[in-house]
Amino acid sequence: MKNRLRELRSQRGWSQLDLADRLDVSRQTVNSIENDRYDPSLPLAFRIARVFQMPIEELFEDSEET
Repeated sequence: MKNRLRELRSQRGWSQLDLADRLDVSRQTVNSIENDRYDPSLPLAFRIARVFQMPIEELFEDSEET
């Protein structure tokens, strides 16, 4: 699953640790999501959407559809 986390995090000037703290996950989890090695659970995807104040559909793209 492709995502825009790195781009959106960078735009806000947040480190991976900053975002991890906001999401209540480890920095390694943020890194894994950004590098497409881990797809977040649905509850985590909703937390990410709330943090960035965006719909989930604008954050994640199903790589099998493209």
